[in-house]
Amino acid sequence: MSSPTPDALLGPADVRELAAALGVRPTKQRGQNFVIDANTVRRIVRTAEVSPDDVVVEVGPGLGSLTLALLEAADRVTAVEIDDVLAAALPTTVAARMPERADRFALVHSDAMHVTELPGPAPTALVANLPYNVAVPVLLHMLDTFPSIERTLVMVQAEVADRLAAGPGNKVYGVPSVKANWYAEVKRAGSIGRNVFWPAPNVDSGLVSLVRRSEPLKTTASKAEVFAVVDAAFAQRRKTLRAALAGWAGSAAAAEAALVAAGVSPQARGEALTVEEFARIAERRNAEHEE
Repeated sequence: MSSPTPDALLGPADVRELAAALGVRPTKQRGQNFVIDANTVRRIVRTAEVSPDDVVVEVGPGLGSLTLALLEAADRVTAVEIDDVLAAALPTTVAARMPERADRFALVHSDAMHVTELPGPAPTALVANLPYNVAVPVLLHMLDTFPSIERTLVMVQAEVADRLAAGPGNKVYGVPSVKANWYAEVKRAGSIGRNVFWPAPNVDSGLVSLVRRSEPLKTTASKAEVFAVVDAAFAQRRKTLRAALAGWAGSAAAAEAALVAAGVSPQARGEALTVEEFARIAERRNAEHEE
């Protein structure tokens, strides 16, 4: 029999015991898969480059596997949890397993999509195992709402990770890729196998690193205006931009004029454009309205 380790992190038996004590069964509806491997959460914290100066926000902490690893490394951690039972239990888990760090932990019991402020100092990093069904909207909402977040590392379904990190010309490049790029430099930061989760999902997971742009994108168009062009371009991604942007511009001719003025071929498709080019198209539309 192996002797118990003094490790504060949760192992497979700890996770199952906690879940049983709380009467928690991971639900598909919330995309819950709990991490049961301490090495994996430590690897995530290392990859996220969490330092003792960081104020980390975590979305969807679940039973607290990643939360505890973050508390070991960061100055403080704020976790946002929507589930009533999990939100009620997490502070107790932190106090029991890491009493010396309990005062560095805060819990916000809320839907992350509705969070507009967090207790304590402004967050410098976002590190989370995001449920795949809400990963992209939650990520974009957090980056938009908390400009102090400089670094982000999220674990998402591998397919979502590929999409977020894709560049122009890649077949999975789309709305999430462009919008994430508005805020940050985005890249794949590793893969995570299925066996580190309970229950084991039937898809692989991937890590995505987002480092916020040191200077916002230079454009006179607002984020909403640029995102409107992006949404229109990919709503009919097989069509040329002249056709896809006709509704947005008012007509195919108006779309063509805006594209030509922005230096973009009207025959191009959305998947070929950088976020800077989408911004130029939005600017041209504004310029035409002002003339």
